[in-house]
Formats: sequence, structure tokens, C-alpha cells
Amino acid sequence: MDLTLKIWRQKSPDSKGKMVDYKVTDISEHMSFLEMMDVLNEQLVAKNEEPVAFDHDCREGICGMCSMYINGEAHGPDRGITTCQLHMRMFNDGDTITIEPFRANAFPVVKDLVVDRTSFEKIQQAGGFISVNTMGRTTDANNILISKHDADEAMDAATCIGCGACVATCKNSSAMLFVSAKVSQFALLPQGRVEAADRVLNMIKQMDEEGFGNCTNTGACEVECPKGISLTNIARLNREYLKASL
Repeated sequence: MDLTLKIWRQKSPDSKGKMVDYKVTDISEHMSFLEMMDVLNEQLVAKNEEPVAFDHDCREGICGMCSMYINGEAHGPDRGITTCQLHMRMFNDGDTITIEPFRANAFPVVKDLVVDRTSFEKIQQAGGFISVNTMGRTTDANNILISKHDADEAMDAATCIGCGACVATCKNSSAMLFVSAKVSQFALLPQGRVEAADRVLNMIKQMDEEGFGNCTNTGACEVECPKGISLTNIARLNREYLKASL
């Protein structure tokens, strides 16, 4: 395939960015989106031009670093995948593809397509942990009874990789789906009930301080989430917050 790429270029957080057009040729439909970006960067380096900066690590849909806003959708047109798992077969020869960083005040642009998601880490540090000693006591796993339904829901919430697609796709740049997943994975288990009140209060407070917006109830976050984190977690977050506040 021959493609036209319209890519956001920004040298630094303080510099003014702009969209720049690039042409790439002979792109295989079997390439991943990041492999296509690698081809572009190889061409730019060969011409002594600055390559496009973008985040990536595992390239297996696990780490969540490869976050791009592609043709107006977080992670692109496919569903249930991260950008690194998006394949070029989703596009057609001659297409124009618009590639931008995730847009949110709490995710400032570092360079080109790279954004700073330290705000997520601060929310996690505010309460996304337990103080119960779970190391070296395998017998506890059999002594503490947990229903399969609760265990499954906790595991589903724990699959959140913190990529930020929920924030990028929300018109209010809300982080409610992310926070609700981190709260739910502990709220559903007895080990997480010890600090449940402090956890939800502290994480919500940190979320507000980081500048994220409120939930819009449109459900776009669940649709764009590569791990399919359910909106029911937001309902659970609201209940946990109400109980802790009272």
C-alpha cells in the first residue's frame, strides 16, 4: 500500500506543534501500525531528517505505552487492541491517516506523539495498593473464601493497562474508567477492604488535582478501551466513594 500520513510534530512541551504530511510506499497489509511507523522513521533517518517520536515497549498489547490517536480514534479503527496490535490490513491503498498524540490537559505532550502520563502514576500511588502481607502464605489462598463471580470481576478490572485511551476518547478527558478499575480490583476482594475508604477518597482527590474531567456517561471510554473495562466499575467507584464520604 501507498499511504499519506498526517502526523503531529512537536519538538518539546513548550514549542508550537503542527501537522506534517509524509508519504510511505510499499507498506504490507501484514505489518503492524508501529512497524509502518518504523518504516517511516527509517526513511526519515536516511534523509537526515528527525524521526517521529512515539512510545512503545512490549509491542504485545500489554504495556499500554504505544498510545496514538489514529483517524479520530484512540488506538485506531479496530476494537479490543492497542496501537501495536493494529494491523495495516485495516487500511486501504491510497488512504490518508491522521496520527495525533492523546489530547488531554493531564497528558501534556513531551514530543511528537509522546505524552506524559505521570498523572496516572500519581493516582495509583495515592491508593492503588494494599498493605496486607500476601507473600509467602499460600495457605491463606484456601482459608479466605471468595466467590468466583467476585474473583472474575476483580481480575477483569485488574486487566486495565493504564494506556489512557479512556481519557483520550472522553470529551471531558475523564479518568473515571481508569480509577474505577484500580479501585474495583481491590474493592471486590477481602484483602482490599481494610483500606477501602482511604483508597477511594485519596484516588479521587488525586484524580481531581491532576486536572481530569468528570464522567460524561456516554460510554465512549468502554468502547475504545483495549481491554474492555466495563462501565459497571464506574458505578462501583461511585458507590465506594459515597460510602467512604458518609
